[in-house]
Amino acid sequence: MSQFVMDADWLHWHQSPSKPSFELPKGAVDAHCHVFGPGNEFGFAPERKYTPCDASKQQLWDLRDYLGFSRNVIVQATCHGADNNAMVDALLASNGLARGVATIKEDISDAELDRLHAAGVRGVRFNFVKRLVDALPFDSLKRIAERIVKRDWHIVIYFESQDLPELYDFFTSLPTILVVDHMGRPDVTKSVEGEDFALFLKFMRENENVWSKVSCPERISIDGPNKGYQDVVPFARKVVESFPDRVLWGTDWPHPNMKSHMPDDGKLVDMIPLFAPTTELQQKLLIDNPMRLYWSK
Repeated sequence: MSQFVMDADWLHWHQSPSKPSFELPKGAVDAHCHVFGPGNEFGFAPERKYTPCDASKQQLWDLRDYLGFSRNVIVQATCHGADNNAMVDALLASNGLARGVATIKEDISDAELDRLHAAGVRGVRFNFVKRLVDALPFDSLKRIAERIVKRDWHIVIYFESQDLPELYDFFTSLPTILVVDHMGRPDVTKSVEGEDFALFLKFMRENENVWSKVSCPERISIDGPNKGYQDVVPFARKVVESFPDRVLWGTDWPHPNMKSHMPDDGKLVDMIPLFAPTTELQQKLLIDNPMRLYWSK
């Protein structure tokens, strides 16, 4: 029994997702997912902004196999703060089929960085979503970046589209590969050809170290699940077709902080050919790119 009680408005991950119609290519990687606890084994951080339900490594492996993925990239969840032990435990139990993205503080020791690397961590996450963090200590983040670049790690950045103008110069000053979560959460009520999304495309076009995850239509869509999140498709396809060698895809299971509904993971998989309509693009999105970024080092 977990010692933590999930938030009253917390939506539990989908208990019976549909089987995808789209057959994933052998070796496909779910390049963005999380584990939560279990809370009685890996407690949630005192400074957390939310208390989720448990979502264990075995439940993640079960979903991986059910959907047809071969590997996972587990991103440290903000509810665990900079205590990466739940994520590391999952990596060590994965038989080499999972890699990780950690959250670290500036005072982390070299020995701890070595431990994380040996477990399979290949990046760190910087969260710039203002409702999820208390402060943005840019100098500290810059110093962290300078340390992890020596290990050939990358940085995952999570921000919302309206904040890109003020963050642009900081992002372009970082010394390693940057992977943007969820296309920077574009405003899909605006045109894919509009100036807001044009700034994000410029960010990728002029900085060849910038990658993007074309994930989380359930977070970005205004139309919602009843219309199949179709308003997100033009944005994701634009990114995939413009930058085919720098895109990743992930489920975002167990979908933290969803308030309106809980997505069906099988239906999310069925959106992949809408984002990447050719076999070649699917191969890059699901296999070549994540394998190069996470398993070649």
